[in-house]
Amino acid sequence: TFMTPYLQRPLEMGADVVLHSATKYINGHGDVIAGLVISDKDTMTKIKMTTLKDIGGIMSPFNAWLILRGLKTLPLRMDRHNSNAMAIAKYLEKHPAVAKVYYPGLESFDQHELAKKQMSGFGGIMAFELKGGFEAGVRLMNGVKICHLAVSLGDIDTLIQHPASMTHSVVPEAERLAANITPGLVRLAVGLEDVEDIIADLEQAL
Repeated sequence: TFMTPYLQRPLEMGADVVLHSATKYINGHGDVIAGLVISDKDTMTKIKMTTLKDIGGIMSPFNAWLILRGLKTLPLRMDRHNSNAMAIAKYLEKHPAVAKVYYPGLESFDQHELAKKQMSGFGGIMAFELKGGFEAGVRLMNGVKICHLAVSLGDIDTLIQHPASMTHSVVPEAERLAANITPGLVRLAVGLEDVEDIIADLEQAL
């Protein structure tokens, strides 16, 4: 889902079945809910003749058309997501308010070498830790003007979220920490805006 077939081809690396949320980058415009299953001919025939026949799950013709529309610009969009995200990750890595940046395109990322082998680009999703913890995360959410507060990804707009005060706010702190969701963790789904505008927005909010 994060890489799309444009940046990563799991079947060529030995996967038997690949699942994509077409809602995200494949569609790319935040206006479809859909999923894709990709496999060899025999497996796909089995899915069509049993699971699909029994439970349905066919998307509407209009949603299918929207996804086909999105596929036409997938390479252009993913190239922009890649370049924007890399520039922002490098900016954040040097920012005094940021303790750590998690982005596979950075050499500091634990699995950077593996990512280089598996992907032709590093995508538009990253996370970073704020030194100021929970309060700094809330201030950032309240301060951004271009980045949209949203828990999705793969859209043309840059989406930002602070799990400790948003998606995981009702999860006990011990469970959050066990899942590496720290008080100052922020997720950024980088969009297609001018990268200097995104960086300027983060700068004024940080």
